[in-house]
Amino acid sequence: MLKQPLFIGSDIYRGSSYGGLHPLRVPRVSTVMDLSRALGWLPDAQFVTSPRAKPKALWAFHTPEYVSALARAERRQHVSDEERYRFQLGNHSNPIFAEMFRRPATGAGGVILAGELLKAGGTVHVPGGGTHHGMPDRANGFCYLNDPVLAIKSLQRHGAQRVVYVDIDAHHPDGVEVGFTGDPDVRMISTHEENRWPNTGRLDEAAGGSAFNLPVPSGLNDSEMAMILQELILPAVIDFAPDAIVLQCGSDAIEEDPLSRLALSNNAHVAVVRALMGIAPRLLVLGGGGYNPWSVGRCWTRVWGALNGLHEPEILEGAAETVLRDLSFEGNSRGRNPPDHWFATLKDTPREGSVRNEIRARIDVLRARF
Repeated sequence: MLKQPLFIGSDIYRGSSYGGLHPLRVPRVSTVMDLSRALGWLPDAQFVTSPRAKPKALWAFHTPEYVSALARAERRQHVSDEERYRFQLGNHSNPIFAEMFRRPATGAGGVILAGELLKAGGTVHVPGGGTHHGMPDRANGFCYLNDPVLAIKSLQRHGAQRVVYVDIDAHHPDGVEVGFTGDPDVRMISTHEENRWPNTGRLDEAAGGSAFNLPVPSGLNDSEMAMILQELILPAVIDFAPDAIVLQCGSDAIEEDPLSRLALSNNAHVAVVRALMGIAPRLLVLGGGGYNPWSVGRCWTRVWGALNGLHEPEILEGAAETVLRDLSFEGNSRGRNPPDHWFATLKDTPREGSVRNEIRARIDVLRARF
């Protein structure tokens, strides 16, 4: 069993961008690495450099034809019209860029390695993982590969017979649901904004009984997420008695994110992480969505701190503050005049409020299924 949590990362994320005004032009994993190190939270003994998954390893979920097309597109920096249509490469969501195969293959390699490292139990954080929209034969929603699916399959190969996948990203994990529809040994629990792309994951979509989909209305607050955690997520996880838990911890549900209309603080994410710790012998925490660099960096750094039981400073100073002040978010109104607390704190102000009856009713529908 791992003696302490491990952080799997890579410098491929440093300077790698989807380009232009794409939402994933912002630095995310590199910010978490830099901020964690500046806080003294990421000693060399806990950092593992992510390997790059070989094409054959990706065939565990993706078709060989698609994997070859993705690698070929990176080499050529071009796709034919047929490849663009068939594999959804080279469009606005999934553009051609310099590391378009190496970067997702590194995320995939990290989670595959995590499954092996967790064979005897422990905790691993892979913030470069969480690309939950990737389909077997095509890119989808900024996701060229589906590393959550590959992570679960790696855990299964290394002894985890029953796996719970929890996803708190603002967007529904359609690719993961495709990967495990009808699988009795994988339970998926997803909270996501209703009427938000990819417009899947309706309350009545059960994916052969393996998925618990909770679409939530815009404006979801911390109080509502706390109830979801206590009344749905934890009971559904405990009921399944998993050998492993995979948490996709997308930070795009935080209020300042430009790609959703939810209103959580990063306290909600940390609460989910802390609640899931210790339920199963294996815990793998992934990144996911998140398109405001300050929100992502502060949230996932707090997640890493929570996994280690570290004390959070009330005020950031010195190198940690410098990491956040050096970020920029050009071309977006939320980043033109960032508030000072984005530089000076890790912890958001709680965003509590009333719990809407429609959320209570939806939870009751799902609770009736276990």
